[in-house]
Amino acid sequence: MQFPNAITVHVKREDLLHPFVSGNKFRKLKYNLLQAKEEQQETLLTFGGAYSNHIAAVAFAGKEKGFKTIGIIRGEELRDKFSKNPTLQFAQNCGMKFEFVSRETYRLKQEISFLNILKEKFSDFYHIPEGGTNKLAIKGCEEILTEEDSAFDYIGCSVGTGGTICGIINSIFSHQKVLGFPALKGDFLKEEIRNIVNNNKWDLVTDYHFGGYGKVTIELIAFINQFYAENGIPLDPIYTGKMVFGVIDLIHKNYFPPKSKILLIHTGGIQGIQGMNLKLRNKQLPIIDINV
Repeated sequence: MQFPNAITVHVKREDLLHPFVSGNKFRKLKYNLLQAKEEQQETLLTFGGAYSNHIAAVAFAGKEKGFKTIGIIRGEELRDKFSKNPTLQFAQNCGMKFEFVSRETYRLKQEISFLNILKEKFSDFYHIPEGGTNKLAIKGCEEILTEEDSAFDYIGCSVGTGGTICGIINSIFSHQKVLGFPALKGDFLKEEIRNIVNNNKWDLVTDYHFGGYGKVTIELIAFINQFYAENGIPLDPIYTGKMVFGVIDLIHKNYFPPKSKILLIHTGGIQGIQGMNLKLRNKQLPIIDINV
């Protein structure tokens, strides 16, 4: 990719780590699965929405590592139609059992009282939070950057629950700065991130959420399709696509100094494209034209 002011951009293909547990999900689950084995747990329980990359990753990882899996899914309306949802159908095919709850109940996902109710219903389990973010997940994400990545000045990554960017911030080299691009509106994650990381060489860029979590525009879809046609790299529309769009837009707005070397972290999420295309077709909008 060629850019003005002798700026160079590279993509770290974390999406290629594993065919089904890719990107940051691979990193986040690594030490959690080891801990579950150490605790001699047989079941993993986690939370997610209709097209959650995390739900799909936990389901496959559980199958691969010999765990039973339970997904607490946001939205009671999905109970009777999840077979038409490619993400949930994949998770079920991997053996995951579902518990569909209302959005009001789902908000209790971090409450001890609610987790105790789930333990009464499902017996003992190893709890993995929504999105997979906890201390062990951050430890895994601290392994994303390697010594060879020290050549870069800026590290760009998408932000969901904040675990991935925390791991990256904790492992950057002294001359580097991390730019996070939240998939949700607002900068409410700043304080949470600040309380976890070990340095202040980072910032959140909140102008590229394209309407909020799970929202896309025709402009974003066109960008993802063009990027794939020119570079052969698929981008998901929820996270990485927005981050790459944002970085390239900032380059053209002269945000970065001349000769900056930028590394973009591809955090996976490609499985969600099929579900997004279903929604786009229903709205008679252009689809993401990527062969995955």
